[in-house]
Amino acid sequence: MVDSTGLEQMVCFQLYAASRAMTAAYRPALDAHGLTYPQYLALRVLWHRGPTTVRDLGHHLDLDSGTLSPLLKRLETAGHVRRERGTADERTVVVHPTESGTRLRDDLGDLPRRIACATDLTDDEFRRLHHLLSRLRGTT
Repeated sequence: MVDSTGLEQMVCFQLYAASRAMTAAYRPALDAHGLTYPQYLALRVLWHRGPTTVRDLGHHLDLDSGTLSPLLKRLETAGHVRRERGTADERTVVVHPTESGTRLRDDLGDLPRRIACATDLTDDEFRRLHHLLSRLRGTT
């Protein structure tokens, strides 16, 4: 008999555990490129949007500047991004993907599809899950 803790009945715990499992699924591919999951997400935004202000990047990633700045510093040290002060307003910093950062897109661009295929969900279930999570976050 399995001893219940009650956690399995809590939606918040299921979301937490699922988030950790998904992040872990990404880890082998990202480790091979020396990236963390948050760094990968920052690069995804840059691949999609091109040069982006730190403020907008933080908004898209739902990260504050105290978390985002060290993340960007590590990406810059690795040669994947370049930060540049704005010409009109020096308080504005624009993040540019470098050639190295852009090359990572070739290796990692289809990673979400590979991870989705590795789940035990049908395409329809995966789309429904995405929709429900977006609703839960209040983004639809």
